[in-house]
Amino acid sequence: MRLMARSKNMNKNKETQPTSLQHPDHSLEMPRLKRVIGQMEGIERMIEERRYCPDILQQLRAAQSAIKALELQILKTHLSSCIRTAAKNEKSPVFDEKLKEFLDLIKN
Repeated sequence: MRLMARSKNMNKNKETQPTSLQHPDHSLEMPRLKRVIGQMEGIERMIEERRYCPDILQQLRAAQSAIKALELQILKTHLSSCIRTAAKNEKSPVFDEKLKEFLDLIKN
């Protein structure tokens, strides 16, 4: 439950985005996200229960893999929606911003 509270607080810190683009709906990813949150809560319990280190590490790797899959799906949607829409108008400063944003994402 503590993770749910933390994730809700992250919304308060999000940067403002240009309003000229309609952002895609990621609601289909919510079951996957909730599964990851459940995994993390399970890991939290394992640590509190002082479970065997390799068991905790195995669960951490499973959670990392699930997060990576979620990240890739949202990135795919971003490329096919946000960046494609901005690219339709080649002279759009929004496209330049989206391209820079994408390059910053993949270099980190």
